[in-house]
Amino acid sequence: MTGLFVCAGVLAAASLFGVLHRRRSGRVRVRGRDEGQRLGADRLGDELGERATLVQFSSAFCAPCRATRRILGEVSGMVPGVRHVEIDAEARLDLVRELGILKTPTVLVLDADGRVVRRAAGQPRTADVIAALGEAV
Repeated sequence: MTGLFVCAGVLAAASLFGVLHRRRSGRVRVRGRDEGQRLGADRLGDELGERATLVQFSSAFCAPCRATRRILGEVSGMVPGVRHVEIDAEARLDLVRELGILKTPTVLVLDADGRVVRRAAGQPRTADVIAALGEAV
C-alpha cells in the first residue's frame, strides 16, 4: 500500500512541475541581471533596428526555433523600425555564456540603443512580443 502512495505522490509532483514549466515557457519578462546589458551591432554581427531589435538565439535541431523565427519575422514585418536578428547559439558560445542563455530559442528584446529590456526563453507568443516592443520603444 505504501508503494501506491509513493507512486501517486510522484505523479502529482511531476504533473505540477509540468504545468508550471509550460506556463513559464515563452513568457516575455524582465530579469534583474539583464539590466544595463547592451549589445551593439558589432557584437550581434548585424545592424540594430531603428526602434527595437529582436535577437533570437537558435540551434540547428531546435523545432520551436523555426516557429519562433516565423513569429519574429512577422512581427518585425508588421512594426516599422523593428529588426529581427538570429544568432546560432552553437557558433557564438561566448555571447551565450555572457548573456546566460540556457535554452533555445531565447529571444532578447533590445531598445534602439541596444539595451536588453525583455527576455523570453522558449517559443514566445506573438501578442507578448508586440507588448514587449511597446515597452522597448
